[in-house]
Amino acid sequence: MKATFALSLIGAIAVGGACADALPPEEEPPAAPSPANAAAQANNPLANMKALNFQNYYIGELTGVEEEANQFWVRYAQPFSIGNTDWLMRASLPVNTFPDFGGGHTTGIGDASIFAAWLMDTGNPAISFGVGPQLTAPTASEDILGSEKWSAGFANVLFNGSSPKFQYGYLLTWQHSFAGDSDRDHVNLGAFQPFLIYQLGNGAYLRSAPIWVYDFQNDGYSVPMGLGVGKVMKKGSTVYNFFVEPQYSLWDDGAGFPQWQVFFGVNLQFMGG
Repeated sequence: MKATFALSLIGAIAVGGACADALPPEEEPPAAPSPANAAAQANNPLANMKALNFQNYYIGELTGVEEEANQFWVRYAQPFSIGNTDWLMRASLPVNTFPDFGGGHTTGIGDASIFAAWLMDTGNPAISFGVGPQLTAPTASEDILGSEKWSAGFANVLFNGSSPKFQYGYLLTWQHSFAGDSDRDHVNLGAFQPFLIYQLGNGAYLRSAPIWVYDFQNDGYSVPMGLGVGKVMKKGSTVYNFFVEPQYSLWDDGAGFPQWQVFFGVNLQFMGG
């Protein structure tokens, strides 16, 4: 079970490039931002706007099992306020296709996850910083497609969009199981996802957003690298962010991590509310 267990958790923490036009919570989004500004901010996961993302990982080979797999993710982001504090909630639900132990593959719903990040005032509208709780629920339609555990932890996100040419940041998460099937391995997983964006002009950009994982429960790890391209386009009040990024594992130890994969998708960000 470790192979699919590790994979189901890795995808749950991915940022992938979420939104556009990061603004301080007290400001309303501009009616017509410049194309250069929209492109520069199009991968900020802490933007104070609604977003809907459709993302897919095609995994060509899993470590230890030498089988292919796939994860399709639907993610929704929603800003909200608690008193005088501003937050961003993001919920994710996967459709997993994982190899069976007896041969073949199983497809179905995986484990759902949600985090809420408190958006701190950094003193610079171009720099976003958020931290808050994270929860993963055992919603998998088949045992092999999820961990069968409730897990909780934290998420910490930074995005620096000060430069119109180069933006960078990270997502740091940790989660540990606290309930669920006693016959399944406990979850104790930490992950660090750097994201680097280099603008090419006219909405096109280069990107890198691999996920580096350490499985404290099984002493396994995965350190991939990736290089991809993306394109930002605006139509009406919606910003579309298309991207594709091949990734390859440089160092890994343990079964169930992607040896190589292709990450692609489209992120929709709604400026109207």
